[in-house]
Amino acid sequence: EVQLVESGGGLVQAGGSLRLSCAASGFTFDDYGMGWFRQAPGKEREGVSFISSVGDNTYYTDSVKGRFTISRDNAKNTVYLQMNSLKPEDTAVYYCNFRSTSGLIRYDYWGQGTQVTVSS
Repeated sequence: EVQLVESGGGLVQAGGSLRLSCAASGFTFDDYGMGWFRQAPGKEREGVSFISSVGDNTYYTDSVKGRFTISRDNAKNTVYLQMNSLKPEDTAVYYCNFRSTSGLIRYDYWGQGTQVTVSS
C-alpha cells in the first residue's frame, strides 16, 4: 500500500524558513521521481518542485526558484523541501506526490498534506 506522510509545516514569519519532509512507503522509492504540490484556499493545486529518481534533475516553478530546494534520501525513502525566504504568498497546504504508471494508466498518490502559514 502506497503511503506518503508529510511533516514539517507550521507558522513562520516572512523571511523565515521551514523544511518539509515526506516519508514514503509501499513502492520502490528510488525508481520514481517525486514532487511537491501546494494548494491555497480557493485556488487550484499547483506543482512546486519535482526531483528525478536519483536526484540528478530538479524542477521548480518560477515563483520559488532561488528560495526552495528539493532533495531526496533514497536510503530513507524520504523527500525534502527546504523553503527559505518564505513569503505570505507561499501560504498553502503542501502535498507530497508520487505518480505511478502501469501500462497506459497513470495514477497520482498524495499525502495528507502539511500546512504552511507565512505571516507578513
